[in-house]
Amino acid sequence: MNITGNTILVTGGNAGIGRALAEALQAEGNRIIITGRREDTLKATATANPGMDWRVLDMADAGAVAAFGAAVTKDYPALNVVINNAGIMVTEDWTADAVDLAVAEATIATNLLGPIRLTAALLPHLRRQPDATVITVSSGLAFVPLTITPTYNATKAAIHSWSQSLRHQLRGTTVGVIEIVPPAVATDLMPGHAANPNSMPLADFISETVEQLKAHPKGPENRVKRVEFLRGAEARGDYEAVFGMLNDGAH
Repeated sequence: MNITGNTILVTGGNAGIGRALAEALQAEGNRIIITGRREDTLKATATANPGMDWRVLDMADAGAVAAFGAAVTKDYPALNVVINNAGIMVTEDWTADAVDLAVAEATIATNLLGPIRLTAALLPHLRRQPDATVITVSSGLAFVPLTITPTYNATKAAIHSWSQSLRHQLRGTTVGVIEIVPPAVATDLMPGHAANPNSMPLADFISETVEQLKAHPKGPENRVKRVEFLRGAEARGDYEAVFGMLNDGAH
């Protein structure tokens, strides 16, 4: 992916990592379209960033995603990059007598089925572009899970695996696949993240991520240094220790 001159669709671009990444990439000379479920925050983001376009989209709504894919490629024929960023992270209690499956199902619909459906809708168009990129956003928790958010971790592990397969299948096309692997970042993805001293400052994460896009425009993984603690645990042979530090408060 060239860092400039693209038309980029960013899902979940009205808050957190999505908004900050959309703003940073617009500053690099790209045309940006953001989506999200809330019209008010989309409008506020676009107003703060003149030239940025927005569309309401619920990534958990299969019909809406399919219709959006057809509409956005018609409205933006130069669209050549999609950043599958939208996601939810909710705690779950699997010790309860009655497990609330609504949380698990909503998480899978948004975090996993959403990117799969949107990418499927866009790929025929992207393959016709001279240079196109599908960017997925997984998580360090795909590699060492935070046990209070089991379905979130599972969706991100699935996104990692799916990204690898998609990249291999598309290797003979003009479409590249880059996976961004964030650590905990100071956003409002989950209560407490923004104020947690262990969360990476959002500005630092975005700056390092953009620099990596410039240095490694074909990916395959975009990993800030801070996420290597989780990403490399199994390879280093200290998975159990990292798992314990993350989940048991061991230091």
